[in-house]
Amino acid sequence: MSIWQFFQDEILGMKWLNRLIGNILSVLGLNTDGRMGGSVQFFLYDVIKITVLLCLLIFVISYIQSYFPPERSKKILGRFHGIGANMISALLGTVTPFCSCSSIPLFIGFTSAGLPLGVTFSFLISSPMADLGSLVLLMSIFGAKVAVIYVLVGLVIAVVGGTIIEKMHMEKYVESFILSAGSVDIESPTLTKTERVQYAKEQVVSTFKKVFPYILVGVGIGAVIHNWIPESWVTAVLGSNNPFGVLLATLVGVPMYADIFGTIPVAEALLAKGAQLGTILSFMMAVTTLSLPSLIMLRKAVKPRLLALFIGVCTVGMILVGYLFNVFQFLFI
Repeated sequence: MSIWQFFQDEILGMKWLNRLIGNILSVLGLNTDGRMGGSVQFFLYDVIKITVLLCLLIFVISYIQSYFPPERSKKILGRFHGIGANMISALLGTVTPFCSCSSIPLFIGFTSAGLPLGVTFSFLISSPMADLGSLVLLMSIFGAKVAVIYVLVGLVIAVVGGTIIEKMHMEKYVESFILSAGSVDIESPTLTKTERVQYAKEQVVSTFKKVFPYILVGVGIGAVIHNWIPESWVTAVLGSNNPFGVLLATLVGVPMYADIFGTIPVAEALLAKGAQLGTILSFMMAVTTLSLPSLIMLRKAVKPRLLALFIGVCTVGMILVGYLFNVFQFLFI
């Protein structure tokens, strides 16, 4: 247990880095116990930690992803039927792009290829919500229990949501140009290990450029919450005394646009200030899965009724998860 705790705190959590930054700031004459010094320490520590983890995770996941191009993924999904297909689709979503907007083109491609609509929606839900990156980064901040449960719950929402959409036979609410596009079966070239490494490096650079601004914004907001907003305010709005905290957090998260890497610093600061765990997880799920830009993109592919069903299923699932985690928070923290 002590070895695992060391791995979680010092390797994933990089607490040694936090101590190092605090010592450097103290030498420079900045009081890290004060608001300004604490904000600077929080900002530098989280930006560096998340950036390092981000680059490592993107490299590893992109290398794995090189074995699952769209054509191969389509063939894998085509072998399964019923809820088994939804489960495989949700699992496949864990090794695909990090934000909802990046997942939508793949969703459109899978739908055009003739895969069942519920299966493609299971992929669309799990891809931004329960990817491998969120598992590792959540472990570095909230611990293994919260990280594993978060990912498992995200997969459950993806499977249940896709199954509901499948059972309601909503194919007629997909835009006609998607259904008539068909698919072209092009065999993906076999890549050498060197080419896979090069692909992973390119994905690191490309994703970092897109994600880093959101990391800066997310960590900046987290630093403000952590050091400037009174704990009593956060507790009053998102604590156990407010029965509508989960609903509020979910609704606030929807119009925002960020991926898991930009959202976690905000969640970390909220938890430290007394917000309930389930409320925070609902907020994170809403931001990563139902961001306004991704919904606008999705509207191009599906009609309003199907879009509303997708939003409704995800929102209800997130709210239920939020209240469930709040009730059993004592088991995880």
